[in-house]
Amino acid sequence: MPNTPELFDYNAVLAACAQGDQQALHRLYQQDGRHLLGVALRIVRRRDVAEDVLHDAFVSIWHKAASFDAARGAGRGWIYSVVRHQALNALRGSEREVQADADTLDALQEAHADPVMEQFELQASMGRLQDCLEHLDSAKRNSIVCAYVDGCSHSEIAARLNAPLGSVKAWLKRGLAALRECMG
Repeated sequence: MPNTPELFDYNAVLAACAQGDQQALHRLYQQDGRHLLGVALRIVRRRDVAEDVLHDAFVSIWHKAASFDAARGAGRGWIYSVVRHQALNALRGSEREVQADADTLDALQEAHADPVMEQFELQASMGRLQDCLEHLDSAKRNSIVCAYVDGCSHSEIAARLNAPLGSVKAWLKRGLAALRECMG
């Protein structure tokens, strides 16, 4: 029977995990696994994804247990934040995925069967995009290029441009809105 959270020593379990004690990780799973699954499920809203999140979070806890610092916070809070961050990352990743069945994919392929026309349309779009990018101020343009061409995160863009993170986020938001309007 698992201990109540008040009696369970999360800090000690994390220290044991950091020392390679697999039983400590198992005890943690027995103690809070179902609650942590609930945290993930509330965020991702799909049980199969939540189970994957929980698995990945426990792997992360195992690998990062040595980085836990009791002086900076409670072990239980650290564990729950690992699961929460893992779920949010999974949710962000799933927003980039597009689900399509075989019929939809076949229809899309047929719609783009003419490579000459496709290339022409691509060139036309790229020309419009280039024109629209040139009308943006340099901060917005550079932020968009860093994000979408170089694949930089907001914080990486801020470091590259030597600008505050909030400014970079605002430049991206406003720059993309201006591009949508220009390309529309």
